[in-house]
Amino acid sequence: MLIWFTLLAGLALLPLLLRTFKPYFFQDCAYVFHALGFGIRLIKYKRTSPFYSIVDCFLDAVRKHPHKTFVHFEGKTFTYSDVERESNKVANALRSVAALKEGDTVALFIGNEPCFIWTWLGLAKLGCPAALLNFNIRSRSLLHCFSCCGANVLIAAADLRDAVEEILPALKEKGITVYLLSDEHSTDGIQSINQKIAEASDKPLSPSLRSNVNIKTTALYIYTSGTTGLPKAAYVTHEKVWAASFIQGVSGLTSGDIFYINLPLYHSAGFLIGLVGSIERGNTVVLRRKFSASQFWDDCRKYNITGMQYIGETLRYLCNTPKNEKDRDHKVRIAIGNGVRADVWKEFINRFGHIHVRELYAATEGNVGFINYTDKVGAVGRLNILSKIFLPFALIKFDVEKEEPVRNSQGLCIPAQRGEVGLLVGKITKRTPFVGYAGNKQQTEKKRLGDVFVKGDLYFNSGDLLRIDHNNFIYFQDRVGDTFRWKGENVATTEVGDILTTVDCIEEANVYGVKVEGHEGRIGMAAVTLREGREFDCVTSFSVLANYLPVYARPRFIRIQNSLEMTGTFKMKKVQLVEDGFDPTRIQDQLYFLDLTQKKYIPLTQEIFNSIMSHDIKL
Repeated sequence: MLIWFTLLAGLALLPLLLRTFKPYFFQDCAYVFHALGFGIRLIKYKRTSPFYSIVDCFLDAVRKHPHKTFVHFEGKTFTYSDVERESNKVANALRSVAALKEGDTVALFIGNEPCFIWTWLGLAKLGCPAALLNFNIRSRSLLHCFSCCGANVLIAAADLRDAVEEILPALKEKGITVYLLSDEHSTDGIQSINQKIAEASDKPLSPSLRSNVNIKTTALYIYTSGTTGLPKAAYVTHEKVWAASFIQGVSGLTSGDIFYINLPLYHSAGFLIGLVGSIERGNTVVLRRKFSASQFWDDCRKYNITGMQYIGETLRYLCNTPKNEKDRDHKVRIAIGNGVRADVWKEFINRFGHIHVRELYAATEGNVGFINYTDKVGAVGRLNILSKIFLPFALIKFDVEKEEPVRNSQGLCIPAQRGEVGLLVGKITKRTPFVGYAGNKQQTEKKRLGDVFVKGDLYFNSGDLLRIDHNNFIYFQDRVGDTFRWKGENVATTEVGDILTTVDCIEEANVYGVKVEGHEGRIGMAAVTLREGREFDCVTSFSVLANYLPVYARPRFIRIQNSLEMTGTFKMKKVQLVEDGFDPTRIQDQLYFLDLTQKKYIPLTQEIFNSIMSHDIKL
């Protein structure tokens, strides 16, 4: 009897002991259980003939709940059956007018609006890959993006006509067919297609039209954000579409949730995690043309939103809105995204309530990714039994100055130690492939890293520096190109930027390294914006940086800007800033120099610049 009593007492105490000594045990188990379920589904889809794609998943949702709202947009509501009929009309019109067939790539140049959804679905029903063009780009960049995906057809929104006409001569020269989603009469080189779509049949299309589509077929071309140059078109296979669609489910969202998409649909976050994820879940989407911090919570209350996504700086924008007594009056319970600073994360949940932030790490073209399924602030993921078995990745030692991995005497890479920052690489295998970029073999090869641990092996080079702590949490540290070396030390721009924004007068900070003639490495510089009505505080800025950063990491130059240039997904652009350097004759913005003797920032005059260049002022 005593043995049984002891056993029962031990079992009763087990949860308490686990929470004390293994605080994430139950969360690890729950994640593994759900992830295994999705993994089994993916294996099943791979083996199903004919192939079961996300289009088939959508059609199943239409049959299951035809009258359920699929999309809310600017006061209009579209059910699953509404979107099904519209997508059928698009597909039938394009078959007739453009003679599209399975395998033909079509570029979409459309903003965040419902016709984006049913135009893409119509193309997918025909087995046509879609290249999702950034609707903010123009001229050379637009032509570049269109050209590298190999499309012969461009479908553009009516409000983007001017952008299309700007590159129309080049498109005509290449024999590209351009369709405008407009009722206007066609002009030379541009055909209006709305009337044809309106007249087309809304009858379902035969699955035989996409009979050759399989798990490895290219479903989409999604472009890198272009923070370091012209965007690259990443191949996105149907396998990757499915894998990304599971993120909502892994995060805890269900068919009963209402998901808010205010990120651009041309990007993997808005399209794959947001739109496609909602199709996989069978839930409802609230679509907005673009992110608005001032309207965000009003939308959440109006539509009873329960799931949201963020990227880059959007959570900080929300935290910067005036405080309101209704701040916690909403039903949002899960936020999925990446790129939020730890201090903003804490402020966000402290102010807006206990929202489960599911911070993740992934790259559109990559073969490795993580998600933080706990509420651990700052982490982008967590090691568990699944990641160790099914995700062959490593962190390796990296030389920031040479911008290359550190290798031993045998020419092989050296694993980073636990707690040490290292370059993330993912092994390229049949299960974890790296397909690369369309029309850019050079950049594709650049991302392949060979002879990592064994001669002849091949890994995907993420270009990102990460760290794994002793509790198995994974942290993003910096982009390789964003970390620079000064005075023999590595400087992480993300860390410096986070500290700069704690200065009362500074709103935003973009940190980078610039070359100084006669010096090794790059010296720190920051472009900042100031809070409304504030001036740059030369003394306090120095004091804060001195308290938190070593001398080599403190930005020696500050550039005051009215706004920081961002990509369409709220990532800061650095290339032009680096090229500008700190020459006051080239830069119209206010410039400041950190004078260590005066312990404050002082205006960077031409005289000071000349003294720096002549080495009269020591850096």
